[in-house]
Amino acid sequence: MSLLPVEEALRRVLEGIDPLPAEEVPLTAATGRILAEPVKATRDMPPFDASSMDGYAVRAADVRETPVELRVIAETPAGHAADVTVGPGEAVRIYTGSPVPAGADAIVIQENAERNGDTVRVLQPAAKGRFIRERGMDYRAGETLLEPGAKLGARQINLAASLNAPTLMVRQKPKVAILACGDELVLPGQKPRPDQIIASNNFGLAAFVEQHGGEPVDLGLQPDDVDAIAEAIDRGAHADVLVTIGGASVGDYDFIGDAFEKLGIARDFWKVAQRPGKPLMFARRGHQRILGLPGNPVSALVCAFIYLRPLMARLLGTDMKPRAISAKLAADLPQNDERQDYLRVRLQTDEVTGETLALPFSRQDSAMLRALGQADALLIRPPHAPALPAGTQVEVLLLDF
Repeated sequence: MSLLPVEEALRRVLEGIDPLPAEEVPLTAATGRILAEPVKATRDMPPFDASSMDGYAVRAADVRETPVELRVIAETPAGHAADVTVGPGEAVRIYTGSPVPAGADAIVIQENAERNGDTVRVLQPAAKGRFIRERGMDYRAGETLLEPGAKLGARQINLAASLNAPTLMVRQKPKVAILACGDELVLPGQKPRPDQIIASNNFGLAAFVEQHGGEPVDLGLQPDDVDAIAEAIDRGAHADVLVTIGGASVGDYDFIGDAFEKLGIARDFWKVAQRPGKPLMFARRGHQRILGLPGNPVSALVCAFIYLRPLMARLLGTDMKPRAISAKLAADLPQNDERQDYLRVRLQTDEVTGETLALPFSRQDSAMLRALGQADALLIRPPHAPALPAGTQVEVLLLDF
């Protein structure tokens, strides 16, 4: 059986995916969520001409030549507009954020003024419009300031609050059920036998799901038992995505495939022309997408990067493409074979030219989690890519998980 190209595998995984429904959440619970509906300004900001400095609101014509004395007719702290009109020879004591009173068209900062009772001596000229934030300088009523698909961080939450939005419509979090399988696995904190290892993929994938806006659902650690695996898969039927880890070997040890068959779940594909991650499986169960990831830790996380990330992005109605940058190869690369290769690379800076260098790890084994943890990016090499000498300009995808 020929291996499925990565592009075709990804197309099948994403085919027919619609964003999840929206839900309303308070602003205090919106951090990290994906906006589902646009947020518009309901009024101008600032809603009035406002002073950007502490000082005195004056008529620019009165302070063209200084020093000059003006009569202070009122005071306007922030939040308290002065119901006066500034006439010739007059001034109003004003503070940052206060509305500029009628008649005034400039601000004399307090460092350039000397107050003496009901008069102020202006020491420096102030041009018309100086230190005045005009109404609507930031945005106008009716403008869309946050678009659907935006990830809500501190800046977006701050902006939404300024728009007087106490709640926001966001996409429901995709529920991603995670099932790890294997007699050789024990949970962290337990004592493994000499022939066992510590389960780590389920924890890494749960973190991956949270980092990308989803809600992980732990289906536990199951032994290599078809009935136990089938029961766990059945418990995960409510999730938008089900991720299985391991148990997808060939022949007698294909426990995931046997469990699928027992539950009447037909595999869409199995085995992709990529390295790491060749034994990737994909299936559907109603609206649910099922990804069967390899048990090797690097394979599992790289497959999550390639397939789970864009799948979650579709469910969230957003774009989570990793950032690509250009770099120069710091070592020779041999010709590639028929599988698309995802090389773990470290990024360095050339001390002479300042250019970014991409240094592939000398060993790219899919069980070497340490190398993935130390990597900065992935270098993608298409099938049958020619040999590349050091110094070749390449594009790498930054790892952000």
